[in-house]
Amino acid sequence: MAFFIVWVGSWLPLAAIAAIMLKLQINKPLQPEQKIPLLVSLYLLAPLILWGFNWLGLGSFADYGLIGNFSIFGSLLLGFGLGVLGLVMVFTCQFWLGWCYLEKSHLKLIPSILLPISLVALFVGGIEELIFRGFLLTQLEKDYAIWVAAIISSLIFALLHLVWEQRETAPQLPGLWLMGMVLVVARVANSNHLGIAWGLHAGWVWAIATIDTAELITYTGKVSEVFTGKNKKPLAGLTGVLCVLGTGVILWLFFQPV
Repeated sequence: MAFFIVWVGSWLPLAAIAAIMLKLQINKPLQPEQKIPLLVSLYLLAPLILWGFNWLGLGSFADYGLIGNFSIFGSLLLGFGLGVLGLVMVFTCQFWLGWCYLEKSHLKLIPSILLPISLVALFVGGIEELIFRGFLLTQLEKDYAIWVAAIISSLIFALLHLVWEQRETAPQLPGLWLMGMVLVVARVANSNHLGIAWGLHAGWVWAIATIDTAELITYTGKVSEVFTGKNKKPLAGLTGVLCVLGTGVILWLFFQPV
């Protein structure tokens, strides 16, 4: 699509400059401190490119589900709470079953990382929802039924995560695809607005990033990674997939578009 060509084409010069400044090596995987500047520069361009498309009369942010009123903040908070609550339930069950334990001494680290992780989660969640459940899904719906569009957009969403990291991302692909599908359900359930989907996405990113950064969880090895997640990634395990699936069921049953 023209959007992705313009988006990536506009970003490549910035990426080249960043690669030189960060002294990136092609044969080595990206470190988090190297990945973040590249990701931020790419994602900051997306709304600007979409604004340009809107200026040319090729769509609007409202068409993509991003509405300019206060109701989106209520939906955002609802989605965020639902996302965090789901993961709290997952890890509570794992504690109870003896699959992992909480590093209580690391809880003191949370206040210092709370603000930056919250900002990153809201930023990443907002941009990815605007692109994949907003622009891309809306464009695909012009040619396909909603669920065909959902399947295609979710597949693209999952596969593009491989750009940043392959070894740890590959086992998460089915979970990422399912996550994309559930986020489509969130948009449909929210009267085609992005508030709940944005909140859900941000809530999941926030919870996982907080756990990983503060190293709050240690797995006991009592069960296979098939259950807890390969490479300590919940979406690469059965419990994480069930969490996402359960969230989708809740959205489908209890939230209906008006």
